[in-house]
Amino acid sequence: MTMQQVRAEEWIERAKKIGEIAAAEADEADRNGRFSDRVAKAIKDTEIQKLVRPRKYGGHSQTPRLFAEVIRTVGRYNLSGGWLTYFYPIHEIWVGYLHPEGREEIFHDGGLVADVIAPVGRAERDGSGYRVYGRWNFASGVLWSEWIGLGAIAERPEGSAPEPMLFAVRVSELGIIENWDTLGLRATASHGVEANGVWVPDRRVLPYAEVFAGKPIGGEMDDDEPSYRVPFMPYFVFGFVPLALAGAERLVEIFQERTEKRVRAYEGGAKEVEKREKQRLLGTFKAQLDAANALFERYLDQLDAWMQEGRTAISEAERNRMFAWRAQTIEMCADLARKVMNALGGSALYKGDPAERFVRDILMLSSHAAHQYEDAMWAYGATSLGLAGHPVW
Repeated sequence: MTMQQVRAEEWIERAKKIGEIAAAEADEADRNGRFSDRVAKAIKDTEIQKLVRPRKYGGHSQTPRLFAEVIRTVGRYNLSGGWLTYFYPIHEIWVGYLHPEGREEIFHDGGLVADVIAPVGRAERDGSGYRVYGRWNFASGVLWSEWIGLGAIAERPEGSAPEPMLFAVRVSELGIIENWDTLGLRATASHGVEANGVWVPDRRVLPYAEVFAGKPIGGEMDDDEPSYRVPFMPYFVFGFVPLALAGAERLVEIFQERTEKRVRAYEGGAKEVEKREKQRLLGTFKAQLDAANALFERYLDQLDAWMQEGRTAISEAERNRMFAWRAQTIEMCADLARKVMNALGGSALYKGDPAERFVRDILMLSSHAAHQYEDAMWAYGATSLGLAGHPVW
């Protein structure tokens, strides 16, 4: 066994510890719309928030493939727990693109990082920084974060057309809007935040164009860092897919377990496991899950190839193809979730049933803009014809 294998196995064991805590709190957290502090503490104690951080800043510099397995491991226990396990490390990626002084400030602070990248705020130039204003929803994990990146439109100091930028702000300087009351992923406490003129220095400002160019402001990043050898967007949003796969896998397992034990009261105690239609359903579910896994494996293979090449800039057609692969995989998982729920019948409909929660969470997850199915298929088709596709995802 190689040292790399030992390290990978240890990360998976750490992920299981987070998953066990999240699963133990699942019912209460779903009712309350938030985990206790224990889940965020476990993420910090295991250093999983540093999983893909550059070594220069005290991180572990692991690959996208291992990161995906960590996310998936926690997700098999609880998708809200997996969501936070994905978001805290991935949000550190953009920190590494900041000016070196901004990187040092945030990484040295040691706090968890959240973000809302949608540029729905506004920022005005003020001295050697900006005043930021606005209101942002969907700030996943903000209750346990010390920092958050907020998207806003602003002009660069040297003067230019207004453009999207990310402003790294201390959460303590913002107002929390407790508006998270949703269908699924309830334990993530993805509340809104509000900024009313908070001042952000230039060292903590990141124009999106710099990220898409693939080079941190001020440089100073080791060339062999895995997270900075791949195109930003296909990596930044990839973690939704192992989450959906984890939930779909658990639903298929639940269906099989209940099929093996279920008897039909209206049919004289007939055993469900002996019904050919249930056997066929199980085969269908497993084949659909196999197909979804295979497409994500192809996605990871592409990230691996780009990482080996050190390729951070890709064509619009390549980026939109990855968008479509994410959307197709998650759509298959969402479709599977709906079918499993229908096949399980009344026993899976009660609040607190694991199947009911996994279905709600997968349906919630599938609505995210980063893999919106109709947009992704349009963009893939358009760029295949040499036309413009989606400008971001």
